[in-house]
Amino acid sequence: MALLSHLSALPTLKNDLALVETKLENSVVAKDPYLTEIAKHLITAGGKRVRPGFTIASSAVEQSNAVPVSDEVLMGGVAVELVHLGSLYHDDVMDEAEMRRNVPSVNAVWGNHTAILAGDFLLARASEIAASLGTEIAGLLARTIGELCEGQILELQSTYKPSRTQESYEQSIAGKTASLLSTACRIGGLTGGLERHTVDQLTTFGHTYGMAFQIVDDILDVIASEDQLGKPAGNDLIEGVYTLPVLLALESDVGEQLQELLGKELSTDERDRALSLIRSTGAVEEAFTRAQFWAQKAKLELESLPSSPATNALSAATNHLLDRAQSAS
Repeated sequence: MALLSHLSALPTLKNDLALVETKLENSVVAKDPYLTEIAKHLITAGGKRVRPGFTIASSAVEQSNAVPVSDEVLMGGVAVELVHLGSLYHDDVMDEAEMRRNVPSVNAVWGNHTAILAGDFLLARASEIAASLGTEIAGLLARTIGELCEGQILELQSTYKPSRTQESYEQSIAGKTASLLSTACRIGGLTGGLERHTVDQLTTFGHTYGMAFQIVDDILDVIASEDQLGKPAGNDLIEGVYTLPVLLALESDVGEQLQELLGKELSTDERDRALSLIRSTGAVEEAFTRAQFWAQKAKLELESLPSSPATNALSAATNHLLDRAQSAS
């Protein structure tokens, strides 16, 4: 896993994430075994656990020696991951997705109604855990769930609209991606008992990292192969989600040709033609420059934090983010 390999400066991280895994499964046990099975579906399918990993690392930025984190930090990571999983259950319903993490999606197996309710159940459990960690964290997580919804609504408003602006795109990814990564880091700082100014710096780091993270992900959807992605390339184009590389290509010399293809559902051939047009421009390089901008802001936040294994690990993870896009191009 990329996260584990690039946070390897934290010797205890593997054990901490193993504890998170157990706590995740335990946190979704319901009175009804049927609901428990559905709630555990994506947990047992695995995952990178990026967000709890960032919670754990953030809690340790002031520690010169790596030590196991507290139960509060672990449960903070569980709460953040449950919000992420709940959002995936809902996303798969909206996208009519049939697969997630190499297993059939919840909606494909149990239907949309069940998937929506199970997603709600995960969000409820996340909120319950957050409440046990204090009113500040409970309020923070509730606000973050709202920001996720706002970001997703902004994206839905722009579906199949080539007129989508870059400003609207960044507002959307700030809500649907960066907000939860920011919250993961902030919860790590709060549960780790760090100084308030350090907590605020970690919060900004999580936001700026999240912005770079989503832009890189969107670049990969345009340039990576199906084997690299684990799904068909150009999936966002198929769904009418026009991301930064697409928006930049629309402003290039091939903009008119690309505009003729977009604004409607695409066939496989039309998708491939659109991808070819985008790749023929400097749009990917421009989008990568924007990802670098956000990644650099993230690293600047880390530079003013105490030098520690955790701080170094977060910096390595930020560098890896950009390396992913460069290695795929």
